[in-house]
Amino acid sequence: MATTIELRQIRKAYGDVPVIHGVDLTIDPGDFTVFVGPSGCGKSTLLRMIAGLEPITGGDLLIDGQRMNDIPAARRGIAMVFQSYALYPHMSVYQNLAFGLETARMPKAEIAQRVARAAEILKIEPLLQRKPKQLSGGQRQRVAIGRAIVREPKIFLFDEPLSNLDAELRVAMRVEIAKLHNDLGNTMIYVTHDQVEAMTMADKIVVLRSGIIEQAGAPLELYNNPRNVFVAGFIGSPKMNFLTASTGNGALQVGNNAMSLGREVSGATTFGIRPEHITITEGSGVKFAELRVDLVENLGGQTVLYATTSDGQPMTVVLDGQRQVELGTTLSAYADPTKVHVFNAEGMAIR
Repeated sequence: MATTIELRQIRKAYGDVPVIHGVDLTIDPGDFTVFVGPSGCGKSTLLRMIAGLEPITGGDLLIDGQRMNDIPAARRGIAMVFQSYALYPHMSVYQNLAFGLETARMPKAEIAQRVARAAEILKIEPLLQRKPKQLSGGQRQRVAIGRAIVREPKIFLFDEPLSNLDAELRVAMRVEIAKLHNDLGNTMIYVTHDQVEAMTMADKIVVLRSGIIEQAGAPLELYNNPRNVFVAGFIGSPKMNFLTASTGNGALQVGNNAMSLGREVSGATTFGIRPEHITITEGSGVKFAELRVDLVENLGGQTVLYATTSDGQPMTVVLDGQRQVELGTTLSAYADPTKVHVFNAEGMAIR
């Protein structure tokens, strides 16, 4: 049965330096929750407190309603997969998978059964007699995940497990971990700085900055309705464009262009539009800027334009298909008003 995790006003300080500032969060049974944010935001520290590897300075950690602050890591029903594979080089894959169970004095028959099941789930049966040096990076990561699976934990924790892999292998392993969650149904928490991983894998994304939660919710909720400029700029790739704006006569003023959004936007100081929501075809929306094209990236399925507005602000445009656009060309940029985001002087979204 999947497990509920509750964080109630969780705080962490190193001496007099606070790093986690009263985090409140509920992770529902069976959820795949991703902690995401820039380096130093506290995501790994929060994960390690849940695991029992870091003491909690204040607040309460509850697992299935039981307070866990003082419960040793080994008794929390948690298995953790780290960025480093940390496999024993002199042991075979089978021995690496079995070692923790042998140390716990589990019967050999049950060890063999658990290892076989993990190997089947991860499709590493042909590798069981190999040594780690005979494995690829992706195969080693599977073995590291297998060590967690054989423990049959209530909760899986992943701390940037794909950081050491190349781009193609990261995509493949992302799919494998998502499949693993679907197959096992366990509650899982995954830490990454890569928001693409967060968007593609999570049931719930928790965006952290400087030890606080900026926003938590389903991936598309954060994409479509970011709470503030930080979340809007962090979720989505390429990141959202931001332009200086003002309001007057019920309309949003962006440079020399007035845009009616059909809603009240008084107090707006920032206009936001995602690169993929910009068009350069007249009549396809409301004009909001003149752009000079500085760089063109042809990706086959998409064309990415890096441009500058007439008043010197940077702008990225993502167009479908293959477009022939010359450097230095001046284009008009259009947007559907329903796709526009506006923020006030404090950086908070105006709904």
